[in-house]
Amino acid sequence: MDHAADAYRTDLMTITRFVLNEQCKHPESRGDFSILLSHIVLGCKFVCSAVNKAGLAKLIGLAGETNVQGEEQKKLDVLSNEVFIKALVSSGRTCILVSEEDEEATFVESSKRGRYCVVFDPLDGSSNIDCGVSIGTIFGIYMVKDGGEPTLDDVLQPGKNMLAAGYCMYGSSCTLVLSTGTGVNGFTLDPSLGEFILTHPSIKIPKKGKIYSVNEGNAKNWDGPTAKYVEKCKFPQDGSSSKSLRYIGSMVADVHRTLLYGGIFLYPADKKSPNGKLRVLYEVFPMSFLMEQAGGQAFTGKQRALDLIPQKIHERSPIFLGSFDDVEEVKALYAAEESVNAFRSGACADA
Repeated sequence: MDHAADAYRTDLMTITRFVLNEQCKHPESRGDFSILLSHIVLGCKFVCSAVNKAGLAKLIGLAGETNVQGEEQKKLDVLSNEVFIKALVSSGRTCILVSEEDEEATFVESSKRGRYCVVFDPLDGSSNIDCGVSIGTIFGIYMVKDGGEPTLDDVLQPGKNMLAAGYCMYGSSCTLVLSTGTGVNGFTLDPSLGEFILTHPSIKIPKKGKIYSVNEGNAKNWDGPTAKYVEKCKFPQDGSSSKSLRYIGSMVADVHRTLLYGGIFLYPADKKSPNGKLRVLYEVFPMSFLMEQAGGQAFTGKQRALDLIPQKIHERSPIFLGSFDDVEEVKALYAAEESVNAFRSGACADA
């Protein structure tokens, strides 16, 4: 790559230009979706700025409140939540907002109401704020069902019904990864322009990876298939090389690496968290949507992640997502265990 020439490129594909180009492919479009995305992008820029100067502005540390998940809220969590709520409501294109930080869904007043529902985690991985590790915002967008007053049923839809999903990672650079259902594209914020520039067009995850990402501190509580898979990663029986373990503890950062380099990200159910720990609507669904759009897979241990129908807005689920072949191996281990259990049940019944 010619970095000197690259520094003076004038034909830049900004995220605004990219979204408008996509809009032109749909002549029936009224531009509502583009306006909504521009407000999400604005929220990401604001939070990026706040994250960068958090220490100087005394935004790190605890805010003294606890969110609906029972986690102590950071000052930056509270600020990020307010920023996104205000940005989304002021767009005039949303009707229901579900945030990780709020116990109840936010129903937008009728005068500012639009056709879209947005689910989001305003600052994922916020326990890492104080030590400078990458953190991020995760979001997903649904369209409300036909007419009438919006209800929670408009949000409690399977992930496959999402129109778009993405995340913005605040780290060494600010990177926004977005899918509107036709592939995955990555944009990097150019601070000198204040614009997100297309830097990772048409992201495709490798079919098989060399990295696995899991919190091994929970190993003693794992179920059989998860334990077998991780053992296989470390001590393969087929003569292949062992996989490398990489775990940051910030879902956005771990998934971003998995998306670019391949491999698998696991957050399984265990004895402590039998329903898993990650939230379905604003963590599992958006990341699963992106992974499938990039050619990977996402699996809950029982089914395709995007087929799950949530019953509550803060519902949790196990998740295995990443390269197609790696997730296929996990699926095979769960299928084998199911067969063994079915056989045992049959044998007991016959006895």
